Amino acid sequence: MDIQTKITSLAGMGATWIMWVLVGLSVGGLAIALERALYLALRNDNLRKLKADVLALLRKGDTTAARARLAESKSFEAQVVAAGLEEPADGAASAEERMDGAAQLAKLRMERRLAFLGTLGSNAPFLGLLGTVIGIVRAFHELNGAAGRVTSGLMAEVGEALVATAVGIMVALPAIASYNYFQRVIKSRITRADSFGKEVLAMLKSEQRSEQPAVKSTRKSGSMLTARQVA
Repeated sequence: MDIQTKITSLAGMGATWIMWVLVGLSVGGLAIALERALYLALRNDNLRKLKADVLALLRKGDTTAARARLAESKSFEAQVVAAGLEEPADGAASAEERMDGAAQLAKLRMERRLAFLGTLGSNAPFLGLLGTVIGIVRAFHELNGAAGRVTSGLMAEVGEALVATAVGIMVALPAIASYNYFQRVIKSRITRADSFGKEVLAMLKSEQRSEQPAVKSTRKSGSMLTARQVA
């Protein structure tokens, strides 16, 4: 059996099975879209109020209370900033590195399963086109069997071929729209987390600069006291 015979036998199965595959994939895509929407909604918070509360606590020097306030929030923005406040004594540079790492992990968690939507949106039309090609091949066989006459069977095969393309496009459009929407949401939330983190870092750096003169003054006083004792 050569490859042409195998392909012809595949075409003999018709395009119906391809349409059922597309329907199954669309159900899977819808389930993923709903799951991602619920997941992101449950991990959202009033970022403006959260930011105001945390910054107010940091101005008072109460880092422990600021971490506790961030722990109350389930948002990804809070998780990113909380990573930077785990060890505030390490300095602003270490806090920035921890925030960057937490932001990357948060992005991975938010993008989970979205690759399926992107792949479905890109390839569903090609599956529909495959169904169209199979339908056209079957239509030619029907035309050959009818000695060139246009019959109801021929029109049925052509109609099935066109429906396969339509189904592929109908499956692809909502999948790619959902994928683009979620990517936009994730990008905006990562940007908000980065903005929040920079405000916290600016406050940590300001505290470090205010502590440095005090340390220098203490060292200078200690040196003068030692010199007097020696004299």
